[in-house]
Amino acid sequence: MGSSEADDDQLLKSFRAEVSEAERDNEVVRILGCFKLNPFEHLKLSFDSSVDEVKKQYRKLSLLVHPDKCKHPQAQEAFGALAKAQQLLLDPQERGYILDQVTSAKEELRAKRKKELRKDSASKIKSQVDEGKYEEQFERSDEFQKQLIIKVREILTDKEWRRRKMQMRISEEEGRLKKDEEETKEMWKRKREHEEKWEETRDQRVSSWRDFMKTGKKESSNLQGSRLKTRTNLMFRGQ
Repeated sequence: MGSSEADDDQLLKSFRAEVSEAERDNEVVRILGCFKLNPFEHLKLSFDSSVDEVKKQYRKLSLLVHPDKCKHPQAQEAFGALAKAQQLLLDPQERGYILDQVTSAKEELRAKRKKELRKDSASKIKSQVDEGKYEEQFERSDEFQKQLIIKVREILTDKEWRRRKMQMRISEEEGRLKKDEEETKEMWKRKREHEEKWEETRDQRVSSWRDFMKTGKKESSNLQGSRLKTRTNLMFRGQ
């Protein structure tokens, strides 16, 4: 009997280990499949979660997928994704940016719902009678929360795409400016080399000019002498 109970205990431990390992693997898959721009999704938290809730949830999930305890080949990647998610949500500026997009998403969904209520007389009357409680109740519903998550994804995606396009334009402009700068440097380099060569050959040019001037004067003197001699001969012949 004692042996049977020991076997049962061992089987139970083995079963729990298998369940635990499966749970860890599933969590790794979930984390890596999350929408990458929303850290709340990585940590399975609602948008109104506090900083303390973020820290608590991170500790819980990080222990579940820690590479030392989880055998999944991508456990390290999932662990890193959780760490990044916590870092973003603990950064006031990053957290504020995401919550701003959540606010924008809520405003869009509320505007859309108002249009829908205008078409539904019964819902419109109920909304007016309850003085906003009807809408507050709806916004706490799973349906609204699902719509909110989807809308936040759309807005974050659009913002990220615009940011990347802007970054591409900035990179292109920086590349153009760099090219212009290099071309300008090359122009000044050629100009400087030309001036240096001009300066190096200055003595040669001066010497050549002096030689030319000497030769020119000598030829001019000889020419004048020749002309004078010719005139003298002509004069003597005339006599």
